[in-house]
Amino acid sequence: MSIKDFDGEEKNITQYKQYHINNVFRSEEQIFFSQANAAGFLSLHELLRMTADLAVEDYNQQGMSREFLKEKGFAILVSRLAFRFHKMPVENQKLEFVTWEEKPEALQLARNYRIYCGDQLLVSGKAYWLVCDLNTRRLIPTAKFNLREPDDTVTEMDCLKPGKINVPEDLELWDSRKIKYSDLDTNGHTTNSRYGAFIEDALPEEYRSKVPVDFKLNYSKEAMIGNQLDVYGKIEDDGKKLTIVGKTSEGCSFEAELYY
Repeated sequence: MSIKDFDGEEKNITQYKQYHINNVFRSEEQIFFSQANAAGFLSLHELLRMTADLAVEDYNQQGMSREFLKEKGFAILVSRLAFRFHKMPVENQKLEFVTWEEKPEALQLARNYRIYCGDQLLVSGKAYWLVCDLNTRRLIPTAKFNLREPDDTVTEMDCLKPGKINVPEDLELWDSRKIKYSDLDTNGHTTNSRYGAFIEDALPEEYRSKVPVDFKLNYSKEAMIGNQLDVYGKIEDDGKKLTIVGKTSEGCSFEAELYY
């Protein structure tokens, strides 16, 4: 597509498309300057933001906007996720993000992700989401989330399966911070992507420009505004594995693993 600039000359512009094919949602995205870290790679917190927004927009285009879900009394919160980086996206790349839901578990919705540059697979991922009663915050069995017909397929994804993280006892304090207003989303709690930034900021210096092979993150208890979040970590397996845990006065907030 082209438009005319102020001098009347034709200029080509890039178009970004979003569309469904069957139950698969595809969205063309670009990694902009602000979404890359100091090494030029897509930052972890931007990856979490973009994939979470992708899931929200998938529902939105199926007629299940956040406002609609709120009216029905549902809140859907990401619980666990895992990503494998076949090749980390970099600044200025034009990518295709792909996501789809699969057969849910009893208490968790299952969602898969793939990120492509052309025909090259860059990232594979899987996430589990909890369905909660918006007012009581109690979990709702996925069988009672009946706003659409759930998919019955299961795909073997090329990534670690989200699940329990074994936390070693001898963690060291790597970082401390306060949860502030800019960390919150419209639900009033710390948005899930911020935990990626908490992890990145706590990394030892020698790991900041390294690209992990695998990343796992489990959300335990949301950090609230004003909380002090202490981030602990340990380097294991001759430097090939990092375990990172965030804690507030209320207990464990998140657990993560990075594999190199």
